Amino acid sequence: MLQYYKNINRQTVEIKQPEGANWINVTPPFQEREIINLSQTLNIPRDFLTDTLDIEERARYAKEDEVKLIILKTPVENESLNESDAYYVTIPISIIITEMKQIVTVNSFDNEAIHKYLGTFQKRNPGRPNMMVLKIFEKVIMDSIDVLKKINQKRNLLEQKLYDSNRNEELLYLMRVQKSLVYFVTALRSNELLLMKMERTNFLNCDEEEKEFLQDLIVEFSQALEMANNYTNILSSTMDAFASIINNNMNIVVKRLTAITIIISVPALVTSFFGMNVRFPTENTVTGFYVAIGLSVLISVITSMYFYKRKWF
Repeated sequence: MLQYYKNINRQTVEIKQPEGANWINVTPPFQEREIINLSQTLNIPRDFLTDTLDIEERARYAKEDEVKLIILKTPVENESLNESDAYYVTIPISIIITEMKQIVTVNSFDNEAIHKYLGTFQKRNPGRPNMMVLKIFEKVIMDSIDVLKKINQKRNLLEQKLYDSNRNEELLYLMRVQKSLVYFVTALRSNELLLMKMERTNFLNCDEEEKEFLQDLIVEFSQALEMANNYTNILSSTMDAFASIINNNMNIVVKRLTAITIIISVPALVTSFFGMNVRFPTENTVTGFYVAIGLSVLISVITSMYFYKRKWF
């Protein structure tokens, strides 16, 4: 699906044709004929429009003639039905600057950062396409930080549940959070390296104001990457600690069951001796019965006290 937007007197207007549009947004479902027509109309290499269909596409930039391509990794909520998958994954988004200085964005999934950009598009200056691109970067990093905070909140909730339940189910949920953070760390690191390379090569031919804004974005990506690394380290430590707690609790239960089994087996051992075809004192009197019971109880009590002092109970 193709959406054409034009900024007229600080008002965002959706138009029907790509000619004259300041921003063109390409979203699923993708139609082959629409991609070909857009490529021919704006003189954009077809590969630039289809690269993001591969969700494993890495963050990079490229240039062909006067058309510039930038690919960033952005977070999206994972809609997979597999309960072992990550809560959030990262996907590529293409930002293309055409020969006519129009901005084209291509998303393989519905993207929250693009929705935020659309909400502020009326404030943009169409005569400064570089700044428009940098503002898209800003929305991507803002969305990444928001999702990181949501992931951290989910981690805290799962930890609280794990304190109360000590079940493996919460650990499995924490593994999904950990997978999400792995995606984030990888994506943020590649995005940071991309922006640093763009600054070093001056890929966008930025003026002084745009260079300063790009430097600020690099700092924000570095901060987001540090957040993701911190959350990952905390989560790894938490999972290791709770796994040890669960194993320790299981060992305690096994020890208690072993102690109970030994205590219960003592009366059976005593009575088996008295039941043998061997003569014992008082075996033909009522006293013999009480002797067997007394010995069983005495040995059971002594065994219980031993296990209690060893803290098996």
